[in-house]
Amino acid sequence: MFEDRAKTRTFYSAPQSVTSLVAAFSEPAITVGLFVAISLAFNEPIVRADLTLCLLIFALTFPGRNRFWDRPLNAAVDISTSWLTLLVIMLLCGYATRSLELFNPQVILSWAVATPVVQWLVMFTGRWSIRRLASLPENRRTAVVVGAGALGVKVSNAFQARGDIGLSFLGYFDDRADDRVDASAAGARLGSLKQVAGYVREHGVHEVYITLPLGSQPRILELMEQVQGTTASVFFVPDVFGISIIQGRLQDMNGVPVVGLCETPFTGANRLVKRVSDVVLASVIVVLISPFLVAIALGVKLSSPGPAVFKQRRNGLDGEEIVVYKFRSMRSQDDGQVIRQATKDDSRITPLGAFLRRTSMDELPQFINVLQGRMSIVGPRPHAVAHNEQYRQLIKAYMVRHKVKPGITGWAQVNGHRGETDTIEKMQARVEYDLEYLRNWSLGLDLQIIARTIKLVFFDRNAY
Repeated sequence: MFEDRAKTRTFYSAPQSVTSLVAAFSEPAITVGLFVAISLAFNEPIVRADLTLCLLIFALTFPGRNRFWDRPLNAAVDISTSWLTLLVIMLLCGYATRSLELFNPQVILSWAVATPVVQWLVMFTGRWSIRRLASLPENRRTAVVVGAGALGVKVSNAFQARGDIGLSFLGYFDDRADDRVDASAAGARLGSLKQVAGYVREHGVHEVYITLPLGSQPRILELMEQVQGTTASVFFVPDVFGISIIQGRLQDMNGVPVVGLCETPFTGANRLVKRVSDVVLASVIVVLISPFLVAIALGVKLSSPGPAVFKQRRNGLDGEEIVVYKFRSMRSQDDGQVIRQATKDDSRITPLGAFLRRTSMDELPQFINVLQGRMSIVGPRPHAVAHNEQYRQLIKAYMVRHKVKPGITGWAQVNGHRGETDTIEKMQARVEYDLEYLRNWSLGLDLQIIARTIKLVFFDRNAY
């Protein structure tokens, strides 16, 4: 009996990691597999061009995003947006390399329609299977929370809101009187800390979540000794809600457990995926826009005295100083200790520069920065070094945005935070979106930001 319970607990204790692993390979496998299957269905042989396309597709879709926990409608929108963006990228690549004629249009059209439908069906089936398995009585687990304060309530609410993880909440344990615990937890108390171990043994509780403050270390150690005499899994939940956690994770350092609170999302395979997608997209875009780059450079040079390309010092990855390229849009070229931000109707902006800034064409040379490895296509926008020195002292966690390479466009920009940041509140809002991007990065999110940026270039009027 104990062996069966252990197997069940092992399988369901980390469903998120299991589904993430499945999603990482299923999305690229479905995309590539459907292309091959549809080609064979149309009696098209798999030639070198097809294999090259398959490798490019795999690179752009791996690792796949875990949508098994999303609502079906949200997943459908996300899948459609990501897939349409990917198709646009593939068409641009085909146009730039003059390889579109190598593929059967019927195959491409059938593949374009079938892929998002199959991806959604796999997601929906997987989500239904997870919820179905979690609802089976033999797979249900019971849990108690030690600590009836605000953190304990957060924990209980978190797993009560997720019926698909198969967890049944029984109640709280706390030594404090009812008037000293959270009001919503007072009626669900099961006893004191000394009664935890006995209750766990008597009721066969599977999981114990300890949410006591770190100042209660002696009581935590005593409780641990008692509960370890049972078969329950024990989890300690530190109160880190006052900290801006970025990519929080538990790591093993030669046998020593280390809790990561602030880390770049671009480690391991993610780092490779990010760089490959940057190089591929930037290379295609530079080839496509090269005539515009030459024309704009000539226009800037002829319209006002000064160089066509303006170089400014910015802070890049890990705060390292980098040089960022822009088409010059002003008569002056500020790059000193004090830099005045551009404002609406700024007299320093040239007539051509106003057009370039409004359409974001002044940023086009930064695709060269991407190929150099200084920047990424998507990421927090780089600010001048002088501005960083100012805002790092005024905004909490401001420098955390430098845990990744700066981007030509970013999550803040597509959410309305372009243009001048003339107040601390505006800059703080921009930083909050940058940190949200770091917490939730995925290749799909990058593609969504790129698609929304293209829309903003034509319809947004907030930049100047």
